[in-house]
Amino acid sequence: MERFWTKHYDEDVPADLTHDGRTVLDNLDQSVSRWPNQPACTLKGKTLSYRELKDQIDRFASALSKLGVKKDSRVSVWMPNLPQTIIASYATFKLGAQVVNTNPLYVEREIEHQYNDAGVSVVVTCDFLWMYRLKLMMSKVPTVKQVVVTSIPDYLPFPLNLLAPLKLKKTKQYVKVPREANVHYFKELIAQNQPWTAKPPITPDDVAVLQYTGGTTGVSKGAMLTHCNIAVNAQQCLAWFPRVELGREVLLACLPYFHSFGMTVSMNFPVLAGAHVVLTPNPRDIADLVNSITKYRVTLFPAVPALFLAINNYPDIDKTDISCVKFCFSGSAPLPLDVLERFEKLTGSKITEGFGLTETSPVSHVNPLFKVRKPGSVGIPMSGTDVKIVDIETGEKELGVNQEGELCIKGPQVMKGYWNRPDETAKMIKDGWCYTGDLAKMDDDGYTYIVGRKKEMILSGGYNVYPDEIDNVLFAHPAVLEAASIGVPDERRGESIKSFVVLKPGSQATVDEIMAFCKKELAAYKVPKAIEFLDALPKSTMMKILRRELKDRELAKMKTQPPKPAAEQQPSA
Repeated sequence: MERFWTKHYDEDVPADLTHDGRTVLDNLDQSVSRWPNQPACTLKGKTLSYRELKDQIDRFASALSKLGVKKDSRVSVWMPNLPQTIIASYATFKLGAQVVNTNPLYVEREIEHQYNDAGVSVVVTCDFLWMYRLKLMMSKVPTVKQVVVTSIPDYLPFPLNLLAPLKLKKTKQYVKVPREANVHYFKELIAQNQPWTAKPPITPDDVAVLQYTGGTTGVSKGAMLTHCNIAVNAQQCLAWFPRVELGREVLLACLPYFHSFGMTVSMNFPVLAGAHVVLTPNPRDIADLVNSITKYRVTLFPAVPALFLAINNYPDIDKTDISCVKFCFSGSAPLPLDVLERFEKLTGSKITEGFGLTETSPVSHVNPLFKVRKPGSVGIPMSGTDVKIVDIETGEKELGVNQEGELCIKGPQVMKGYWNRPDETAKMIKDGWCYTGDLAKMDDDGYTYIVGRKKEMILSGGYNVYPDEIDNVLFAHPAVLEAASIGVPDERRGESIKSFVVLKPGSQATVDEIMAFCKKELAAYKVPKAIEFLDALPKSTMMKILRRELKDRELAKMKTQPPKPAAEQQPSA
């Protein structure tokens, strides 16, 4: 396949990139060798150097080995962004075992499914998650034999480590864990064990991570990401930023590590680059993000659009010096042009918008930093990545320029398959191509535009309507802060379009005004038939708008009462 898009790569970005055999462990060793005394990670003022980080990883690997972890064991890492999260993840890699990333917001049903599906034997988690969640459901996860608990204050500096428990107790984020069989203390294990020196045979094709999909449209599945997948994707990210200064950058890690985006761009990528990682356990604390940027002079800021927007709107941000930020990576959702432009004006930085999915480790596309960035596009395929658009009906006919179809991706970052689900794997991976389920088109320069999801596409009156297109129009209205559109059952049309809108603080608008705006910008069949104003849209931990939740809420409402006509919806200030 001709990679005609490579002519739009920035200078020094390689056209191809294949796996050189290195693992993320090799990347860590390289950084330790080159910058042993450089800061590796910081939490609230407590810093570990690269040498100290590796020592703790090696000691924890020894501890895990004594707890029965060996090659191909599954270890759940169930924590927010903490030094312990990096330590536990890399120690698991070192033993040839698999990390099962677990979202701290998971409810009992989700944890039970993930642990039993993966066969998790050891869980590394926080004290409060153990005491308030896991301990109460141990009978439902019989494969779990050992639990290692840590506390957020374990890696805080003095005297914050003594004061923090008082505050954290109030929010149930700290609790004393009594000693009992098969429950171990993180810091004690590190203190009691010598560094692990053995090297189990790890091949590039061995699975390193079971990264579970969100499960918003069905049962959550474990994507098998190999050592090649995760190492290559970190290398692809570094190759895309040739002006990154190795051993000198400071990266703000606000993307959660339990998500593949955070794992790659906020953990494995900065370790490869020898960067100083500033950890932020709560990405919704915008004051903390801004403070971290100014205090540590952050230079690299991977984030989601909602975070760029929140910082743009932060009180007195125009009077705050955040000019230290040089390069930003935006993903997970479309980045509105006005949000990009304002953030770049505030910082003097460059934001590159990208795209990916769990099954591609996750990054597959990125806009160039210095050459042409096309608004609304997720960019061009990364080094070593092939892309094609195929027809929705058969998935076999490759479509031409600007024709909409299903996006397919092939490259060294594409997963091995789904854990214990060969049928699902066969649907997703065909002849090495990952059929993403995303509807897209590609222009004659190779820039890709995501127009929607196959499962989110609205079939209204015989027309295919993509909610992203409607949302982008709504977002352009001067009073609109956020928007999300869904299809709701309609006896006459099959589905009708309903949009949920959040207004900017201090702004006002009526349904009629929003409708009139849409009619100017959209074909008649794409104009929402109903609009509802909300104070906030439901979002995932990655700040991605949850259309499924809006749809479930609407369906439940329709069962109890007939839907109101658009004109009856009441606007909010």
